[in-house]
Amino acid sequence: MNSSLVGNQSGRPFCLLAISYLETINFCLLEVVIIVFLMVLIISGNIIVIFVFHCAPLLNHHTTSYFIQTMAYADLLVGVSCLVPSLSLLHYPIVLSESLVCQIFGYVVSVLKSVSMASLACISIDRYIAITKPLTYNTLVTPWRLRICILTIWLYSCLVFLPSFHWGKPGYHGDVFQWCANSWNTDPYFTLFIVVMLYAPAAFIVCFTYFNIFRICQQHTKEINERRVRFSSQDGDAGDAQPCPDKRYAMVLFRITSVFYILWLPYIIYFLLESSNVYSNRVASFLTTWLAISNSFCNCVIYSLSNSVFQKGLKRLSGAICASCARQRVAKDSSTSRSKRSSNGCHV
Repeated sequence: MNSSLVGNQSGRPFCLLAISYLETINFCLLEVVIIVFLMVLIISGNIIVIFVFHCAPLLNHHTTSYFIQTMAYADLLVGVSCLVPSLSLLHYPIVLSESLVCQIFGYVVSVLKSVSMASLACISIDRYIAITKPLTYNTLVTPWRLRICILTIWLYSCLVFLPSFHWGKPGYHGDVFQWCANSWNTDPYFTLFIVVMLYAPAAFIVCFTYFNIFRICQQHTKEINERRVRFSSQDGDAGDAQPCPDKRYAMVLFRITSVFYILWLPYIIYFLLESSNVYSNRVASFLTTWLAISNSFCNCVIYSLSNSVFQKGLKRLSGAICASCARQRVAKDSSTSRSKRSSNGCHV
């Protein structure tokens, strides 16, 4: 066991990373810097995404905007919940017992990340239906069905992790709480339950739908190009190859999903190893957990860099903010000039 993990016996604060403790500072410096940095990025990034969606009506044209906004709200709450371990590492007094705070934090973050994972699976299903059944899509995917689906995602995520209070550690913890690290163990049966009920179905749905989406798009592109070549040869004008119209939007969503699973893969592997008592290391637990949580910010970056409509909405939002600041500056300058005139008039 790392000597820094039992630091309370020597009067030092409970810190996971050995290089994080300084004699002049009575808190875990490196852990606090990492968590606070991620918290600021996650909160600010997702607030921007939410505002852009409200400022750009064209983004709501796709039904996937329901799920993307759901992910943004869930990720925003993840950032807000990161305040709890930050206060714990700073040794800020907490009213509730450490064990209860630790369990509640693990449960809340687990539910929120489950919402993100389930939303990604629903997005892939939505795009699969849009491509395979374009004529009946509007009758199959309606706003009220989407709202029911989102409500089901939240309820299912809350229920699937509810046994963690009695069964074992659900994950997404980072062992920043001493009680979490020493007394709350992972249970192999609960891990298997989470894998069967959440990880495996979500991964299978995403792989199946996107594989078929790109296969169909490739087939459509080939057929469109063959028709263009046939008609252009008759007219004597060669046409350029045209990609599948839905492929570009599917690629944006595929990038978001790929980054999600890439960042979560180290944690999932560690979680399985820890649950089966093959490997356990609290530093690895901290790093893999907060690497996975950092995905709550990555969605904002990917969407802003990949979606042209989102970029236009972001420019519109920034333009509105700049215009508002300019109006306030002009109003302030005019009020200042009026006050100077009035003061000069009093002296005359």
